[in-house]
Amino acid sequence: MHYSPFALLDDDVIERAARVRLLCLAANGTLTDGRTLVDADGRRQKAFHETDARGLALLLEHGIRVAIITTDATGIVAQWAEGSGIEVHAGIADKPACLRQLRLRHALAADEVAYIGGDLPDLACMQGSGLAIAPADAHSLIAESAQWLTRAEAGHGAVREACDALLAAQGLLVGILQDHALKAEMPA
Repeated sequence: MHYSPFALLDDDVIERAARVRLLCLAANGTLTDGRTLVDADGRRQKAFHETDARGLALLLEHGIRVAIITTDATGIVAQWAEGSGIEVHAGIADKPACLRQLRLRHALAADEVAYIGGDLPDLACMQGSGLAIAPADAHSLIAESAQWLTRAEAGHGAVREACDALLAAQGLLVGILQDHALKAEMPA
């Protein structure tokens, strides 16, 4: 079986992905499946998919910046991302303003930004980015606004799928796969 992140992508999406220098994403309904678990003592928990984390790490290793813009102010997202190199902007009421500030700080044009979002607070950021991506289970209005819908659902590998596509569009994924294949062949 041959792996191709381009299987369901049209040429326009591949061209947009090739220009991306910053991936911004929401947390709830993108990195997570949108559920928040609350125990009897009021402690909140969220689940993150480790393959998503690995995909984000690969982007960072290859010079693509990553920023999470979330309305969530619990600290869970920041704790999850701690030490990863991912910028976390938590408790953000005005996501588009935060995205504009990120673009200014990193001197990026809109077409150099991809945004992954799953619900209405993400709509303006998606519309103001060069590549708008939504998980398979995104709100219907978000899905209609996206240039690309992942096959995977939020919190279940959608972010990794997007990371692989960005890396592939920029000619980096083949080298990453080859490096891992070579490491697997090395004797212990």
